[in-house]
Amino acid sequence: MAPGLRSRLVWLVLFRTVAASLSLIVTVVRLVTQPVQEPSRADSLSFAVIAGAYLLTVVTGLRLRRGTAGRLDATVQVVGDVLIATGLVYLSGGADSPLTFLYSLAVIGAAVVLDWRGALVAAAVSTFAFTALLLVMGLTTPAGSIMASPSRVLFVLGSNALALVLIAVLSGYLSRQLSATGGALSQSEADLRRLGRLQQLILSSMPSGLVTCDIHRRVTFLNTAGSGILQEDARACVGQPLEKLLPGVSALAPRSIRSELPVQTPGGKRVLGLSVSPLEGEAGALLIVFQDLTELRRMEEDLKRTDRLASLGTLSAQLAHELRNPLASMRGSAQLLAQEQSQDAVVQRLTGILTRESDRLARLVEDFLRFARPPQPQRRPVALDTLVSETVDMLRADPLTREVTLEVRVPQPLTAPVDPDQLRQVLINLVRNGCQAAGARGTVRVALARVDEEAQIRVWDSAGSITEEMMGHLFEPFFTTRSGGTGLGLSTAHSLIRAHGGTIRVTSHPAEGTEFLVGLPL
Repeated sequence: MAPGLRSRLVWLVLFRTVAASLSLIVTVVRLVTQPVQEPSRADSLSFAVIAGAYLLTVVTGLRLRRGTAGRLDATVQVVGDVLIATGLVYLSGGADSPLTFLYSLAVIGAAVVLDWRGALVAAAVSTFAFTALLLVMGLTTPAGSIMASPSRVLFVLGSNALALVLIAVLSGYLSRQLSATGGALSQSEADLRRLGRLQQLILSSMPSGLVTCDIHRRVTFLNTAGSGILQEDARACVGQPLEKLLPGVSALAPRSIRSELPVQTPGGKRVLGLSVSPLEGEAGALLIVFQDLTELRRMEEDLKRTDRLASLGTLSAQLAHELRNPLASMRGSAQLLAQEQSQDAVVQRLTGILTRESDRLARLVEDFLRFARPPQPQRRPVALDTLVSETVDMLRADPLTREVTLEVRVPQPLTAPVDPDQLRQVLINLVRNGCQAAGARGTVRVALARVDEEAQIRVWDSAGSITEEMMGHLFEPFFTTRSGGTGLGLSTAHSLIRAHGGTIRVTSHPAEGTEFLVGLPL
């Protein structure tokens, strides 16, 4: 059975149930309020008609519940309505009955469940039933009673038939219009549901984050990408103040110019590139589209730092080359002077200082040249897990690490094409720096893992002493915060890792510590 016919049958059954119930109430009230007497034949017939209406309703209801009702049940319903109307008209006076409008209701019901053809058939059946009723009542009228004149009977029949036909035509037309409108409405609802699913699919699959808020600046929607970037639950964010989700965004007036906004998320600080525009259809509401530019800005900083270091390295190499020859001449002169004046203690002491400081400057120049022009890595397959473990074990004997808890985590064997000597030098620099930063009773942890096609070495210390200002200068030569440091350790490590085609990054927070992440391609 078509869903539309089923729903119309349900409404027809409900209407008949209400009508039969009202008729039952009226009949019972009339019997209770009239003087006590034996029930008449008309009262018995009234109860029979009402019982028939209930029986027809129950049978149709059961078939509707089982899903077996169809067009035949609709036809039976219409015929039953005509018979019920005929019985009530008979009981209420025949041609003079005030209930002849019940035939009109039967015709309207037929138009609802059987369209305009059923309405015309119901009008014809109702006319026939009413005519037969008047003929039967005329033949059974007792002798001596007043009978309606034939002209009046014909007038009643004709006017009733004409009214039923007109009602059938009108209700059939309205039923067709209602069906067409219902079909168009169902199609529109289906289109809207399809568009809604498409909209949700687009919003869920778009790589950019999207936030909407109302006039009170409370979040009304956050898509999947935005939830991932901000690391927030999208449903929990709905209803929250926009400033809590994106601090500082209210200061950006709705405009087409893109802006950048730093935001602190549970996963760390993020740099968002966003645009704020009015949301169409709702006054004062905003639409915010944003992307995570953190990695892009980090890569830009790496490129800028690499350019600066390359320029500085070229200049430094030239300067170091110019310094080596004078230093060698100074050291040679100091040695000759010490040999000629071997008996003079003061001269011996001064020439010793000069020789020692010349050696120190020579080593500094060598370190500087190593930073400026790092040798090409001699790559070969190296077991990184063994190299990391051996380097950490070697550093345990360093006086710098005696009061520091030094941990190493190497969960599985991992091999990569690297220069072992250069990588060991990078590890020594990072671990020693971490131990110096952590201090007594501090912790330094070295971990090795494979992430996609990259080997990652993490050196973490518990100090977290690197500030935002220091981050931009951390890998620059001669930048140091430690007394007596040359500031070449991290810059040299950066140059060596870049020569391997890898990356070195750093994050630091007082509560979470400092971590250097070395990434080496596999």
